[in-house]
Amino acid sequence: MKTLTAFGAAMALAGTALAPVAAQAETAPVALIIAQGGLGDGSWNDTAHAGYQAAIEATGLEGRTIESKDVVAQGEEIMRRAADGGFGLIISLEWIHGEPMENLAPDYPDANWVIMNQTRQGENIASVVFGEHEGSYLAGALAAQVTTDTSIEGINEDAVIGVIGGVKSPGIDKFISGYIEGAKAVDPDVEVKVAYAESFGDPAKGEQLARAMFDEGADIVYQVAGGTGIGIIEAAKAEGRFAIGVDTDQDSMAPGNVLTSVIKRVDVAVQSVIEDYAAGDFPGGEVLDFGLAENGVALTEMEYTRDMIPQDYLDRIAEMRQQIIDGEIEVWDVSTQGYPTFFQ
Repeated sequence: MKTLTAFGAAMALAGTALAPVAAQAETAPVALIIAQGGLGDGSWNDTAHAGYQAAIEATGLEGRTIESKDVVAQGEEIMRRAADGGFGLIISLEWIHGEPMENLAPDYPDANWVIMNQTRQGENIASVVFGEHEGSYLAGALAAQVTTDTSIEGINEDAVIGVIGGVKSPGIDKFISGYIEGAKAVDPDVEVKVAYAESFGDPAKGEQLARAMFDEGADIVYQVAGGTGIGIIEAAKAEGRFAIGVDTDQDSMAPGNVLTSVIKRVDVAVQSVIEDYAAGDFPGGEVLDFGLAENGVALTEMEYTRDMIPQDYLDRIAEMRQQIIDGEIEVWDVSTQGYPTFFQ
């Protein structure tokens, strides 16, 4: 498995186009563009990369991952060079790449494109969306129940919880909005503190923001901040409070101090779309939806905290989950509906 650092030694802005990678079969190779925070974030990028690796192994295709120190500003250039370099499937994990991908795709009709967390138009673009708002709703509902239960060590009597996003955007606010909505469904008076680190790769900033929220009465803080979230989890452990993890099962990062994690199966989505491409069945022009009903999002089994959470809290979460699947609860989706009045 090879990793390219964009515009580094292997790929210079002033140099030639990215050299093509020879495919093992007639199918052109796969490029996976890593989002802000980079590999090693223990979250979004690492989870997606695991699905990519599994798909490459299963299909026998050639593939490369591409990282850039400024993946936002250099997005169009990265994607164009990948297409010029002969990659037949280009998957971007970076939300900001949606618009430039939509503009580039018509120029490269023989390439197949995949964007995450949004819907983009194009016969050769597959849009992958997740029910982050649905999973976050359940996390908020659990946090709102736990936050005043002083029988649980580390919980105070104040109805205050928090959430920290990486960089403010509809993709991140989709999580935050769902979390707030779920919490308010349980307790309309619960206070939900919201902050943004303005980075997906700054654990120190995440720790600082989380400690501030704990000092202000929050006892549970949801991290939606990629690698920055590692610091949020560390703060929860140091303060004897709780974090909620994201994207992958982060419960074991601080056993007993991560209440749960909102799992987002980007690994399943990435593996699925690569395998479809290898089989000659790329879902161009389609929107692939991975929500609660498709097991695309979920809460963890809470291996380290389940015994401390009253069963009636867990039962209520299970009931809410089924109500969302059945359409009895419709969770607000910032990415398609705009911002609700409860989240300004």
